[in-house]
Amino acid sequence: MTTVVSTDARTGAVTRLEVTETGVGEVASLTAAAARALPWLAEQGRTGRAALLDAIADGLEADAERITAAADRESGLGLPRLTGELARTAYQLRFLGDVVRDGGYLDAVIDRPVAETPAGPRPDLRRMLVPLGPVAVFGASNFPLAFGVAGGDTASALAVGAPVVAKAHPAHPETCRLVGAVIAAAVRERGGPAGVFSLVFGRDEGTALVTDPRITAVGFTGSLRGGRALYDLACARETPVPFYGELGGVNPLVVTAAAAAERGPEIGGGLAGSVLLGQGQFCTKPGLILLPAGADGTEAVTALAAAVRAARPGHLLTASIAAAFARETKGIGELPGVTVLAATEGADGTTGALVVEADPEALLSGGSEALLAEHFGPFAVVVRYADQAQLAAVLAAVPAALTGTVHGATEATDPDFAAAFRMLAARSGRVVVNGYPTGVAVSWAMHHGGGYPATTAPGETSVGAASVRRWLRPVTFQDAPQALLPAELADGPVPGLPRRIDGVLTIDGC
Repeated sequence: MTTVVSTDARTGAVTRLEVTETGVGEVASLTAAAARALPWLAEQGRTGRAALLDAIADGLEADAERITAAADRESGLGLPRLTGELARTAYQLRFLGDVVRDGGYLDAVIDRPVAETPAGPRPDLRRMLVPLGPVAVFGASNFPLAFGVAGGDTASALAVGAPVVAKAHPAHPETCRLVGAVIAAAVRERGGPAGVFSLVFGRDEGTALVTDPRITAVGFTGSLRGGRALYDLACARETPVPFYGELGGVNPLVVTAAAAAERGPEIGGGLAGSVLLGQGQFCTKPGLILLPAGADGTEAVTALAAAVRAARPGHLLTASIAAAFARETKGIGELPGVTVLAATEGADGTTGALVVEADPEALLSGGSEALLAEHFGPFAVVVRYADQAQLAAVLAAVPAALTGTVHGATEATDPDFAAAFRMLAARSGRVVVNGYPTGVAVSWAMHHGGGYPATTAPGETSVGAASVRRWLRPVTFQDAPQALLPAELADGPVPGLPRRIDGVLTIDGC
């Protein structure tokens, strides 16, 4: 068996872990155990599963020092950032526990029998959402905790009663091992079977996981290339399954002429911070910045470039990510119609930033692929637009995105604000106004998704209360006896549960 190794993101030093790759044959055993764990999760009910998520959050906080130290060594993200990320992860677990306690996610509906309707007699019909079954989770490289083994995909799946088989990320296997042990301990302490959660290591094991017939859905956060390959495998199965892939992309940010006149230098400095946050390794990084032509736009560009040049180069998450960034961005500044606004040089394994300006016509030409592709790292493209027509043409060429941002005037009527807002809303999963998109709140209203290539399922979100819907399917029970119905669909009040009964939304309805 191949021993799993952990690599220091800053020094490249390799540590052999006391873990071996799972083995393709063992993946089938783990998915079978996951299928057997479904009844136990169902028996826990909504409150029991919420308590399990609370216990996992408690366990992460209790072992925070070891977990964040391992994550820092493997990612180079720094202890302050990772301490905050662990707190976010624990909050996310507890938040999703509250979501299932609430019960509204079930979309419980009861239509009692009616002898005569314009469409004929209506039988007794009762519908709610139930878990699909075991799911596979592939975490992200850039958020080893919040989007990792105990991240949103795992938390939302366990919340609704779907067992999880998680794929350990090769960039931070020790972090995955420690977090996985916390989840397994929480399950064990509540008397649950091992199949509720399991962790696999190895590249081929990921392929085996996606194609295993017991896996009913897949959650993935990562690159377009890797995600698309797994998505194709999920669709090519004898029984295709949903693949919820967050693949990233370019997130446009528009500054109107009025906003540039009002606070151009301030916006430019804020842009630099957003582009370089986490060394540009955020899926929500504003990768395409659209500024007005003219003196006001120039002031914003000058401030952006100065802030980028003043920033210290940093380590990217892995050597392979750094190599890919260097390869993909090499020569971009020499393309026709493109000039370099700011560039810094990395040293001792760090990576410098690159911000270029592209003429709108260069971006709209047939050779613009490199300018409209996501480059995972400290990189952005600035475009100066002459008028609304040119801005609309550029935005029409931008692939669907996770976010779109518009900076408009705050004190006076801005004639361009509404148009930019509408154009971004048509192409983005989240529209940010007078702010920066590098930050995703865990809340009831959050949507973290978008059209392809941002995600493979534009109607779904990987963050927030609605993330639980990915692992569910609706079932209608017709004329079913009360004894066989789920408690949420049976006659009589269900304390605090929202249900639509005979077309009327009720709470505690009978």
